[in-house]
Amino acid sequence: MAFFDAALFAEATITLVVIMDPPGTVPVFLSLTGRKTRLTRNRAARQAVLVSLMVISLFAISGEAILRYLGIGIPALQGAGGLLLLLIALDLLTGKNSTEPEAVEDVNVALVPLGTPLLAGPGAIAATIVFVRGAGGHAASYVALGAAILAVHLILYLCLRFSGAVIRLIKDSGITLLAKIAGLLLAAIAVQLIANSVRGFIEGAS
Repeated sequence: MAFFDAALFAEATITLVVIMDPPGTVPVFLSLTGRKTRLTRNRAARQAVLVSLMVISLFAISGEAILRYLGIGIPALQGAGGLLLLLIALDLLTGKNSTEPEAVEDVNVALVPLGTPLLAGPGAIAATIVFVRGAGGHAASYVALGAAILAVHLILYLCLRFSGAVIRLIKDSGITLLAKIAGLLLAAIAVQLIANSVRGFIEGAS
């Protein structure tokens, strides 16, 4: 009897890496924390990844039960995440974060939007729930899925932790430009989430 499902580990790791997009989070992370000290930036990276890990783990363990109890479907989760990301994107595009760098506390930046919904977003949560459903109650599958979640978050942490090297290259003006680009990308992600949410509601009603 196998104690580790290597195929599920590989599938879950690749899927979550594609969805959570560790390199793609770096511009947003730098746009929110680039003007802060290296110590503060490292702490924000650590907190954001830990928040994401806790959220994903919570939904892996009891996600279906939580959604069922609250009467919430995946489309509603996507819509809420999309609206939240859209608000953050508008702040970045209008320059709010660049003109008021201390307006948001470090811990809040780590929690929202970095920890969730950027890292632990609706897509990652939905994929985790699907993998748990497919585990079929086998211990080897659960161990593999847990290892995949840890591996993905280690990759996320490494990308954020060493993003400071980018700051030394782009300087202060580069951070401002990065904030605009990150805002545009976040807005696109938000619109896609909202579109997926509407599509899900329509398919659920038909």
